[in-house]
Amino acid sequence: MLKTKEWFGEWFDSPYYHVLYKHRDDKEAKSFIDQLIRYFQFSAEDVIQDLACGKGRHAIYLNKKGFNVVGLDLSSQNVTYAKQFENERLKFHVHDMRLPWHGERFDFILNLFTSFGYFETKGENQMAITSIADALKPGGKLLIDFLNPFTVLNNLVPEEYKKINGIDFQIKKSLVGEYIVKEIRFEHKGKLFEFQEKVKAIRRVKFMHYFKEANLELIDLFGDYRLNPYIAEKSERMIFVLRK
Repeated sequence: MLKTKEWFGEWFDSPYYHVLYKHRDDKEAKSFIDQLIRYFQFSAEDVIQDLACGKGRHAIYLNKKGFNVVGLDLSSQNVTYAKQFENERLKFHVHDMRLPWHGERFDFILNLFTSFGYFETKGENQMAITSIADALKPGGKLLIDFLNPFTVLNNLVPEEYKKINGIDFQIKKSLVGEYIVKEIRFEHKGKLFEFQEKVKAIRRVKFMHYFKEANLELIDLFGDYRLNPYIAEKSERMIFVLRK
């Protein structure tokens, strides 16, 4: 039985989440998607899943490029927003990645920009990877784009302040057990808000265990959005490409 409201469900459904991260670089994101289009050689017949799609910016961009895309996200508010962009080849659904997907199977599943590692237990992580694998067609491919724990922890900024849309965000980062924790505090309209982000610092070897249990084969490992090779001590990202 999954909890009805976990921290990520509450925070990702909050309008303040989108205020804090409004600066995210759309140019970089589109450039990465363009790299993936070339790398995977998507065809118009392929069915692509954007897993943890947020408000759908990557799914919408892929669809505008001519592809058939299904966006899944845990946040009902995100999906409600994204649905205004739906068409015959672009659909959005509320879905928890830990649970089986009962719709069509996919040729490709993309899990982008550290949309994994939020769960409390290793069992839930395995449950998610296995459910994702089950949603692939035989021979289908999965991409998981995750932070590189080594470089993140070595470059952790303990405290910072950001003023966005007139809101002063106080952000504290720390390593608590296995988690990279971000405490977010701010005041708006006379009310104090506190949110927390927790991403488990999952190492490459642990991911490999999850993949093996889900019968997924690693075929590539990249270290950044330009698809350069992964170097453990230097790379910004761990971008896994797997085949069912």
